[in-house]
Amino acid sequence: MHGKINVPTPHISARIGDFAQTVIMPGDPQRAEFIAKTYLKDAVLVNNVRGINGYTGYYNGKRVSVMASGMGQPSIGIYSYELFNFYNVENIIRVGTCGSIDKDLHARDIIIAMGACTNGNYASQYRLPGTFSPIADFELTKKAVDECIKRGLKYKVGNILSSDTFYDDSASALEWAKMNVLGVEMESAALYCNAARAGKKALCICTVSDSFIYPEENTSAEERRSAFTKMMEVALEIA
Repeated sequence: MHGKINVPTPHISARIGDFAQTVIMPGDPQRAEFIAKTYLKDAVLVNNVRGINGYTGYYNGKRVSVMASGMGQPSIGIYSYELFNFYNVENIIRVGTCGSIDKDLHARDIIIAMGACTNGNYASQYRLPGTFSPIADFELTKKAVDECIKRGLKYKVGNILSSDTFYDDSASALEWAKMNVLGVEMESAALYCNAARAGKKALCICTVSDSFIYPEENTSAEERRSAFTKMMEVALEIA
């Protein structure tokens, strides 16, 4: 796509080998720092370009990295592309927040995104003669489900919407619910596209931070940053 790109890249200052084979990827750089300092042993900062913190350390003896993606498909599209294609990363597990559009899901419940619908045009770059369906890796999905069951967590598996608009003038998010889409976030479709194109593995695990159906349950920015630890622990266990 861009010819030969040297490492470090324009967006990641790390060297080859600085990242583990699996990267846990929250959107928020402060959440990446929280995960690294809370869960990783001997965590080392390997990237801080544009304040996008990336760390590598050990979780229960396994070498794991965590790096933020920023917000939106263009942002995660850049970071996951470079990790998959230039840093030999094999698995990226997004740990994010989402808005629920499912009546059975409440704040702090978990969505495991088996597929990612989108109102964006990220997949148009592949010039396919049809519509591509971005999906998660089955093995990672199954492991996440098994871990949620083991921990007794409330979760649902299904489709999520990766929207390019947070402030949507059409207010159309609930229209997706009639197709049994569970929630709305802004990154997973691009991540799944990059994984498919690179022949790598990806999964998105989201905690419901707010609800289009039960707005009284909406959570604070601070809680989203540091209190949604259950999905973080699921991701780390399956890394």
